[in-house]
Amino acid sequence: MHAVLRGLLEPPLDPSGDEARHELRRELVKPEYQDTDVLDRLVRWLERLVGDGVDVAAGSRPLSVAVAVLVALALVAVVLLLVSRARGAARSGTRAAAVLGAETLSADELRARAEQALAAGATDEAVVEAFRAIAVRQIERGRIEDIPQATAHELAAALAAVFGTHARAIRDSADLFDAVRYGDHPADTAQARALLALDDTLAAHRPDRFGALDDPAGAVPR
Repeated sequence: MHAVLRGLLEPPLDPSGDEARHELRRELVKPEYQDTDVLDRLVRWLERLVGDGVDVAAGSRPLSVAVAVLVALALVAVVLLLVSRARGAARSGTRAAAVLGAETLSADELRARAEQALAAGATDEAVVEAFRAIAVRQIERGRIEDIPQATAHELAAALAAVFGTHARAIRDSADLFDAVRYGDHPADTAQARALLALDDTLAAHRPDRFGALDDPAGAVPR
């Protein structure tokens, strides 16, 4: 990488954006980037890159110094763009994850987990399990369809279509599930209790209409 920078300081070479991205990719595949935080590694690498460039530029012409600075700024911009896109992709992929997971548990089992977590002060876990209990209970009763890999908002949309009078609370519960499960948003006791209360309310409430399944007996129990 030092050789690359020295080469950039010597006219008439004028690096293109493709060349800068190529050098960045070569740097990122090095083994040391695999076992610690990538952002920290990138920052240290850029500091070394700019520092070496300043040392070399001390004896160089002003034009060469300007070129080196522009190249360093371009590399920083590329790094920020790649990191931003990677975070966005990871966030999108995570939010698309299925709510119900691989385990096959009944609504009562999920409800018990939520209550145990709440009693132990694990409010995040209580919120997650309570939302799952809400969804599975209505699947068991045939009120919404058992959709593999359904997300929280897909389940909430199906539930809101069946329980129109509780649509707002249902959508809010899906937002809370995502915020706690994927957004590192800590839940509190009141929020966990609210989801358990919503489970009770929907269990006791007659649906406005059935969802995709007209026959409650056709539901797939979980």
